[in-house]
Amino acid sequence: MEEACEFRSWAELIPDALGVIFTNLSLQDRVTVIPRVCKSWANAVTGPYCWQEIDIKDWSSRCQPDQLDRLLEMLIRRSCGSLRKLSVSGLQTESIFTFIAENACSLQTLRLPRSSMSDAIVEQIAGRLSMISFLDVSYCIKIGPYALEMIGKNCKLLEGLCRNMHPLDTAGKPYQDDEAYAISSTMPKLKHLEMAYHLISTSGVLQILANCPKLEFLDQRGCWGVTLDNMFLKQKFPKLKVLGPFVLDTYESDGWDDFSDVSDASEYLAWDFVAGGMGEYYVDDSDSYDGMWDDEGRLDELQFGFYEGIEDAGMYWPPSP
Repeated sequence: MEEACEFRSWAELIPDALGVIFTNLSLQDRVTVIPRVCKSWANAVTGPYCWQEIDIKDWSSRCQPDQLDRLLEMLIRRSCGSLRKLSVSGLQTESIFTFIAENACSLQTLRLPRSSMSDAIVEQIAGRLSMISFLDVSYCIKIGPYALEMIGKNCKLLEGLCRNMHPLDTAGKPYQDDEAYAISSTMPKLKHLEMAYHLISTSGVLQILANCPKLEFLDQRGCWGVTLDNMFLKQKFPKLKVLGPFVLDTYESDGWDDFSDVSDASEYLAWDFVAGGMGEYYVDDSDSYDGMWDDEGRLDELQFGFYEGIEDAGMYWPPSP
């Protein structure tokens, strides 16, 4: 009796299993390398299991808006409605915000820092973001309290909100608590709130604390209009961790492992997404599949160029006064 083969071919793995394995690879590898290996891997890497989480925030800060929209649409289509986490920076067009909302039926984490969405756009798409539990709209200077109110009224599961501002966008402006009041009146389930360099006052923060009883972390670095007594906080909110208003270079995030979206010091990688030949994908002699990418805007017409050592974009926190 012949002995059973000790090893099985990777090609025999079901596509869903391969897709889960491929999630451990970089975006560049999944888009440009894996499809070239063999037909079964090319099929697996276009499946939804490989694109339930899409993080192109670092890369998106280095490309043109139209290129970013094309890539994002392609990757979201691959998720087939199973997208759970999306992280992208600097979106500009109304159409791409609408596209994200139309495919947000399973979306739980949405990070859109430095994007050019407006109150009107948020009003249009907020109703489709009902499953969101963590939202990052930091440095989105075109939205205001009305947009936050729409988000709070439609995103009933929201537990984490990032609404940090760049110090240059708020320097010299008067304090105002409109956004703080919008948050406090519509987001009672918040556990994690970041409002660094925001134009809020002590009154606004107290309103948030009073109406968000589950709050466990508050980032108020650079909020110079806020003065909270430490003894008062310990007595009234013993589970609350407050960061700021003084700015520190680093801080510990003990107790916040559940919020995997909190920024960390990871390696900065980026790709330039440009038109051009991408080379031939794997095609066997018996079954050609040149049309695999037709529904995704012809991936073979796109190219990724890898760059390392990207210089810092210049986001430096100024010293405390």
